[in-house]
Amino acid sequence: MRETAPAVLSEEIAKRTGITLKNASAWPKGAPVIALALSSDKSLLSRTLPASTVTNGPEFKAEGYRIVTETAGGNTTVWIIGADARGVLFGTGYLLRHLKMSKSFMGKPLLELAGPVNVSSSPAYPIRGHQLGYRSTANTYDAWTVGQFDQYIRELAIFGSNAVEGIPFQEDDKPSPHFKIPASEMRIKMSEICRKYDMDYWVWTPATFELTDKAKRQAELDLHEQFYKECPRLDHIFFPGGDPGDNHPSEVLPFLKELQEKLVKYHPKAKMWISLQGFDTEQIDYFYKYLETEKPTWLQGVVSGPGSPPIAETRYRLPKQYQHRQYPDITHSVRCEFPVEKFDQAFALTLGRESVNPRPFAFAKIHAKYAPFTDGFVSYSDGSHDDVNKVLWSMRGWDPQADAHGIMEEYAAFFFNPTVASVVASAIEGLEQNWKGPLAENGGVEMTYLNWRVLRRVEEQLEGNWRWQMLVFRAYYDQYTRARLIHDQQLEIQANAVLTIANKTNIRITMDTALAIVNKGETEPVERDLRKELTELSNALYTSIGLQTSTEKHKPRSPERGVVMDFVDYPLNNRWWLADEFEKIKKMGDPEKQLARLKTIAFWENPGPGSYYDDISSVAKGPRVKTISEDATDVAWWDNGKSRKRLSTQLFQREPELDYDNLDPRARYVIRVAGEGDALLRVDGRRLSPVVYNKEPETFKEWIVPLSLTQDGKISVTFDGPEESHLNWRKQSKISDVWLLKQP
Repeated sequence: MRETAPAVLSEEIAKRTGITLKNASAWPKGAPVIALALSSDKSLLSRTLPASTVTNGPEFKAEGYRIVTETAGGNTTVWIIGADARGVLFGTGYLLRHLKMSKSFMGKPLLELAGPVNVSSSPAYPIRGHQLGYRSTANTYDAWTVGQFDQYIRELAIFGSNAVEGIPFQEDDKPSPHFKIPASEMRIKMSEICRKYDMDYWVWTPATFELTDKAKRQAELDLHEQFYKECPRLDHIFFPGGDPGDNHPSEVLPFLKELQEKLVKYHPKAKMWISLQGFDTEQIDYFYKYLETEKPTWLQGVVSGPGSPPIAETRYRLPKQYQHRQYPDITHSVRCEFPVEKFDQAFALTLGRESVNPRPFAFAKIHAKYAPFTDGFVSYSDGSHDDVNKVLWSMRGWDPQADAHGIMEEYAAFFFNPTVASVVASAIEGLEQNWKGPLAENGGVEMTYLNWRVLRRVEEQLEGNWRWQMLVFRAYYDQYTRARLIHDQQLEIQANAVLTIANKTNIRITMDTALAIVNKGETEPVERDLRKELTELSNALYTSIGLQTSTEKHKPRSPERGVVMDFVDYPLNNRWWLADEFEKIKKMGDPEKQLARLKTIAFWENPGPGSYYDDISSVAKGPRVKTISEDATDVAWWDNGKSRKRLSTQLFQREPELDYDNLDPRARYVIRVAGEGDALLRVDGRRLSPVVYNKEPETFKEWIVPLSLTQDGKISVTFDGPEESHLNWRKQSKISDVWLLKQP
């Protein structure tokens, strides 16, 4: 590490300034000096280290450092004093993040540190890492070279990370077409890179077979042992209990004990970890009973990830001698551990689960909520799209009080340009604000887009920078989606107006006219130039970092894996559903039934004066809905993301709550519900019996509201959850639309 930190320092400075620092074996005269030393050193090249200002300060604590400037005889020395080799590297990272660097500033290279400086720091949490799985399910990593992994891991260290997690055994039988070298080679290369930067090397290793199968169990043990033998560095094995996998802990724990025996033969200090993901109550209790009775010394700790018991509960139940690591999902936006709250359906349909997703303020709050119950984290990541989130977590893991905006400024200064760091930080934060609330009402989306458009003109030298490309791409995509949403929704309003005037003599003409109007979203698209730029940016990202956003061009594993260009033109009105409904109506023999269905469609979202409609999980069309469920702002992943269902039925809750006021106390009201399966409705806590009860998708259930409940001009509507624990969540009851209809 005495060689690594100076190399990182000089190489990163050279990239940004063109200035090559020289290593000196004697103290130079008449020139500024950057001196790297350990806090245990008394002197460096006969120069005495600056005295510590605090007894047992941060530079004496594991991974800690002190940066101090010293001026003598007109010469300035910047000291990087680390508690250990990692401390020197992390101190180097601090210096790099705070240097002003440019290849051309007023015609000259710029390398400047605002001084004097005297700062010291050590990490709050000992585990700070990120998963970088070289596998086909990643949207980026599978396309990386060894050099790209090396650079990325270096940059994570610069921002305070001390761990990397690989996924060594998942792709041996299904290699990605993007692999530059076989997975079996890359997992060893990643170990070598971790050794180079003194980063802990974790590996995620589930058992997706029955551990009771002796032959498969032995083969897995042999596979692990060969890997352990080949790895130059290996620090931790993380075994996810039941995600994936379906083994009882009575089988898992002996298996892990045997793995540990093989592990320490080659890596004596390596540790074994387990998560309780997917375990039921009996299995969780079995695990804690095992700890109580066996007190296994081979187990280092427990990992909490998506599907695990509550983090606080885990820490309280876990004996103190065992560590507790978080496995936060920072990579997904929906169908995940931390879904974006109040995510507009237009984004859920297009950007989906795995898009460029900077969420600095949201994740700062999430980290603050859960971190105190842990010893740190290694995040779940499936690509470079969550890069901002990785930096945020790394730096908050170092200092939980670190300001999110300040972190974004350091990110922008180091990766882009220190002279515009504050502006770029705000522009990154603007992307997070784009995702808050109804998209059509969010004028900030256009301002964020314009900010990035101006920045792109000003910072032309960053066009080849993949981080810059990603952020610009998101800003442009958000603007394009908002423009399409406003256009598509207006077209549907016009089409519905046409349907309201249908009569027995013009049914077919009316449907054809309405469909032609709503289809203008395709035949007369908006923002064609912006759409072209998105294609160019998408291709540039594939070239620069291997980000796979198009099935046709980039051959990703699955369209759900961040393939946002497949959905960039997905309809944001119901034109596909209308086309299918009109075909059904044409086959009806009775004109009265045809007209009735057209009227239902026309007034679906606008039931008339005194009546109310709520799209249960739409932030734009559910004003009376009080509840937010984890997947309420998500779209069920149907038909590879290209469902033709009505948009409102692709959103749902199971037990929504709605409040109504300003009701007419003299009027009779009927509640209508669309969804699937059962709906057990209560009004003001009173269970009502339905008068219509259809369970099929897009059919209706209806209840008459007793007059006694509306006398005060308001009601609360709730739903009991039917007992469906035996059903897969996809088959459980759903509620998508609710009407309160004032009767004539």
